[in-house]
Amino acid sequence: MRIPRWASALALIGALAAQAVPAQAAVPAQAGHVRLDQVGYGTSEPKQAYLMTPSAVGGRFTVVDPRGRTVWSGRVGASRGGWSDKYAAVQPIDFSGLERAGTYRIRAGGVTSPPFRIGSDLFSPIADRTVEFFQAQRDGADVVPGRLGRKPAHLADRTATVYDTPVFRGDGGDELAEPLRPSGVTVDVEGGWFDAGDFVKFTHASAYSTASLLFARRDRADPALAAETRFGLRWLDKVWDDDRKVLYAQVGIGTGSPEHGFLGDHDVWRLPEDDDRLDVRPGDEKYFIKHRPVFAANRPGEPISPNLVGRVAASFALAAQIEARRDPRLARSYLEQGASLFALAKTSDVGELVTAFPHAYYPEDSWADDLEFGATQLALAGRALRDPRAGGWARAATHWAAVYLAGGDTDTLNVYNTSALGHYDLVRLLRAGIPGAEVTEAQLVGDLRRQLRSGADSAAASPFGTAASVSEFDVATRSFGFAATARLYRSLTGDRSFDAFGVRQRNFTLGANAWGTTLVVGVGSRFPECPHHQAANLSGDPDGGHRVLVGGVVNGPNAAELFADLGEMPAGAIPCAKPYTREFDSVSARFVDELTSWPSSEPAIDFTATAVLAFSLA
Repeated sequence: MRIPRWASALALIGALAAQAVPAQAAVPAQAGHVRLDQVGYGTSEPKQAYLMTPSAVGGRFTVVDPRGRTVWSGRVGASRGGWSDKYAAVQPIDFSGLERAGTYRIRAGGVTSPPFRIGSDLFSPIADRTVEFFQAQRDGADVVPGRLGRKPAHLADRTATVYDTPVFRGDGGDELAEPLRPSGVTVDVEGGWFDAGDFVKFTHASAYSTASLLFARRDRADPALAAETRFGLRWLDKVWDDDRKVLYAQVGIGTGSPEHGFLGDHDVWRLPEDDDRLDVRPGDEKYFIKHRPVFAANRPGEPISPNLVGRVAASFALAAQIEARRDPRLARSYLEQGASLFALAKTSDVGELVTAFPHAYYPEDSWADDLEFGATQLALAGRALRDPRAGGWARAATHWAAVYLAGGDTDTLNVYNTSALGHYDLVRLLRAGIPGAEVTEAQLVGDLRRQLRSGADSAAASPFGTAASVSEFDVATRSFGFAATARLYRSLTGDRSFDAFGVRQRNFTLGANAWGTTLVVGVGSRFPECPHHQAANLSGDPDGGHRVLVGGVVNGPNAAELFADLGEMPAGAIPCAKPYTREFDSVSARFVDELTSWPSSEPAIDFTATAVLAFSLA
């Protein structure tokens, strides 16, 4: 479970969530609600919606066209169980047989659904919208103004000071124990993407996102996606200092320290370009807001945390594969960067992985999957460029895959686990032949099947067929991860056993959930309108401009207890709260569309990167 990135700001943002969510008094009470994928369904894919009611109902449902004519009908299914005290029945509505393209609504139990579409190419446009979120997250000089009216920001990152690894203490491990100590080294780390609603940049999440976008781009011609991958690669090229053999892991510090006299990124609500206007000197409380500290993952030439090595090397190697035919010289440059980094992976006495400072922001402990992913991509790039090292990387990939499988890791595709991507491409390598391979195709495919089976088993016990828990962090990205993995599995095997499961995980993120909201800003008939995101919040009036952060994937529902004490509106923020009543919450889970509601409404690049994969593979 991820520790929330804004947890350290709770001391500053204290207690008013309940009053911030206004009642929906103007909307007449309904006996029930039809929940479905608000974007729609592929022509030939399984199609399921849900009728959520106070008690189970019998009878039939109809699917009607825009003129109200019935185009399909059937019986409402038996209840899959209760969602909450108010909604004691959730009944499936299966209309998989309807394959005619068009726009429709479902009528069941006396209520009518939002409109949805059936068609053959519904999700490429949604993938484009998720790419737009990455444009909005750009830092540095090369920004895309877009809907937010973004301006260049954090140009001081061009001459940023590297500091010694910070030491933390306290409950949650996010309280700075010692002053920050400069190392005397300055680096250019301008550019890159903001991690989430804040302005800190993490190599861990950025590399996962870059690799995911490149994975999607490899088989998809998309100029905007290509531009974002190039932007991400430029920053990874800066944080990997091949000459000094140092990988920089973080730019900025989220956690401020009253004890040591400075504010952190999470302590100030502002537009990113405001930081450049500050007139500050060492010792001023906002010094690290403008002159952001940089932290390295290793000392020069020393081994590097293997999770970072694997995903950064995979990014360079994926880029090499894409460029191999178009620009072999550039492709070889990318390959050399990945190869030199991969050679420095720390593979013994690994200890706590380097993800973020503090580690609690991204508490990952899995790394063999990243090395499998990195080695596999290096091998594919090596083969494309006829590099004699390709065979060695392929054997390394099978070794790390064997280590991963032996470790018993049960996680699935998200920022903490890249095994699905590694397995998919390693199977392709095995089919081409790898002498001395330490794993078999059957083992890798079997692990993909295990991941999907574990999700399907969890979904069987959920009223809405949800594999990821709605009372834990990362439900949206994990759901998209299952949807993407189901597609990869079918592509490798031709086995369609998990097609319906994968589609239903996407359905959940796009409205087939208790709250009837998508988890992607600007997508669907109802979506998050008050994301916990500084640049979006301050870009304009929330009533007129609340759709500006198009494509951002938010965390989604989360544990109910996390909403008990969200705190005051940050100083300088524009209040924003939409009429999401507690009517649809359960005892264990809530979703709140309100600015301070970081457990639900904070978007992030890793969440959105997994969605790019799911939509691109759909």
